[in-house]
Amino acid sequence: MRHGRTARILGAVFALIWLALAIDPWYRQDWLLENVLVLLAVPLLARYGPDLKLSDASWACLFEFFTLHAIGAHFTYSEVPYDRAYEWLSGRSFEADFGAGRNHYDRLVHFLYGLLMALPVIELLDARARPMGLWRWLLPVLFLMSHGALYESIEWVAAEIFGGELGMAYLGTQGDVWDAQKDTALAALGAVLGVTFWLLWRSRRAAPAR
Repeated sequence: MRHGRTARILGAVFALIWLALAIDPWYRQDWLLENVLVLLAVPLLARYGPDLKLSDASWACLFEFFTLHAIGAHFTYSEVPYDRAYEWLSGRSFEADFGAGRNHYDRLVHFLYGLLMALPVIELLDARARPMGLWRWLLPVLFLMSHGALYESIEWVAAEIFGGELGMAYLGTQGDVWDAQKDTALAALGAVLGVTFWLLWRSRRAAPAR
C-alpha cells in the first residue's frame, strides 16, 4: 500500500538519523531520559499505525517531530547550537539579529508538537472516536493540551527522582520559573493553529465545486 510504503521509508530514515545522533551525545544520561518516550512511542506506532490508516502527511508530521526531538536529545534541549548554524548560513550573529537571551529550541519544539501532531490526532480520533459538532474542533486541541501537561508532569517527576545536574538538564528551564507554563501554552497555541488549519483545509476540499 502507498501509505504503508511512505511510513516504512520515513521510519527507516528516522532510524538512521536516530542512530547517528545516538553517537556521542553531549550528555549521555540526559539522552537516555529523553529517549524513553521515543522507545515506547515508535514501537507502538509501528504496531498500531497501519490499523489507523494515517495519511502520508501525518507520517511526515510524525517524522518531523521525532527528528526535532532526536536533535534536542543529542545536544540537550537547552544547548542545541542553532545560533551557530544561523551564523554559518547567514554570516550574521543570531543574538545580534534577534536578541534571544536564552536558548529557545525547547520552546520551538513544544510549539511544533502542537502544530505537527494536529493532523495525526485528528486522524486518530476519526479512526477511533470521531467527534461531532463543536467537539470536532475542541477535542483534538484538548487531547494535545493534555499531552503537553502530562509531559511537563513527567519532567517534574523525573527531575525530582534524579535531581542534581541530570534533573536540571532534563528540565531545561534555564532559570525561568514559568518554563513549564510557557511550554504548555506554546504547545496549546500550536495545537489550535494546526487543528484550525487542517479542519478548514478538509472543509474546503469537501465543499462541492461551483
